[in-house]
Amino acid sequence: MNYLSVNHPTGEIKENTHLAISGSKSESNRVLVLRALLKGNPLAVYGSSNSEDTQLMEEALESTEKTIDIHHAGTAMRFLSAYFAIQEGRETILTGSSRMKERPIGILVDALKQLGADIEYMEKEGFPPLKIIGKKLTNNKVTLSANVSSQYISALMLIGITFENGLTIQLDGNITSLPYLNMTIEMLKDFDIEVEWKGNTIYIKNRDLKNLQKRKGLILSKNVYIESDWSSASYMYSIVALAKQGDLQLRTFYNNSLQGDKELVNIYEKYFNVGTYFFESQLVGEPPQIKLFRFKRHIAQRIELDLNNCPDIAQTIMVTAVGLKIPYIQLTGLHTLKIKETDRLFGMQQELLKVGAITEINEDSITLIRYQELPQVATIKTYNDHRMAMSFAPLALKGIKLSIENPDVVNKSYPNFWKNLEQLNFDLS
Repeated sequence: MNYLSVNHPTGEIKENTHLAISGSKSESNRVLVLRALLKGNPLAVYGSSNSEDTQLMEEALESTEKTIDIHHAGTAMRFLSAYFAIQEGRETILTGSSRMKERPIGILVDALKQLGADIEYMEKEGFPPLKIIGKKLTNNKVTLSANVSSQYISALMLIGITFENGLTIQLDGNITSLPYLNMTIEMLKDFDIEVEWKGNTIYIKNRDLKNLQKRKGLILSKNVYIESDWSSASYMYSIVALAKQGDLQLRTFYNNSLQGDKELVNIYEKYFNVGTYFFESQLVGEPPQIKLFRFKRHIAQRIELDLNNCPDIAQTIMVTAVGLKIPYIQLTGLHTLKIKETDRLFGMQQELLKVGAITEINEDSITLIRYQELPQVATIKTYNDHRMAMSFAPLALKGIKLSIENPDVVNKSYPNFWKNLEQLNFDLS
């Protein structure tokens, strides 16, 4: 097993350091599926994510092989299960890593079967790998639980644009990760696809390309610009919060972002005194940027947050709060974290203990119980989870000498993470 030593000699970062963050993984993956579904449409994509997940998605969509291995890429597993289900006459074996085979997909498979899909489990019932025989799906109404990964629902919404009579999706219960569904809807609308959402029912209309071209009198070419990834930016917010001094400029980010993780702007201002200034460059062609800076006021003494809409930033927030020794911390709305790359609630609890924080977890939340003395050295296990490595690394600013297990795991979402930390005067070896 490889380890990376992460230290920071001063606890300060240079003023006005500029960093470019790669494109949103969530936006990039949706655009790739749409491009594959809207065959024959000229589509230029700018600023796409350089993450391993997005590369795996693109390779899978372009592959003609029977067996598709998407390794740890959960989004790819869900989106591609739906995508290959409608590829008429094609047989696909969709598989992944050993951890992927432990991540449930039964709710999505059941929904696809309601629509007429031909899918079999090759090993354990309800889990990958899947054998998918692509066919034309004739049913156009489906019901599934709303209290599941939003990616199940988005996967159905994306393929719904190919159904002759559109697709009606009925959601039962409370919706999880609502911003990700809104993202899918807004991106569909951006491709001239009509979407209605009333109550717990989503209706996707068929995108009749020939009639649309005839009606508009144009060829449906399009340039798509992907905003940078707010989840990746969260680690930079943590760094500014934990540093003795210093600020950062990041690009390319928008105030009207589709990404739910943009909520970190409000969270870090309210609890951690990190402000965000949005500004447009005066130079032609220069992308918009944000500046992160510190307020001079007291750090919050109590944090109670429901992160149901943005669970991916839970680890970052928890580690930031522990690094600042905030006395009371409780994060809820985290039930989906148990089926991610690892059981993130368990992983957080175990690794926070190594940096002096005793916590209590249940199926939905993590709560700080008390602090122990902050250690001088800590070895952080990553559990093959990119967010575990990146959320803990900023603690080096507090004088802890960290050893991060399997540092290459960050390639899943943020390949330039360690390079960016070096730009911020972190010592890596």
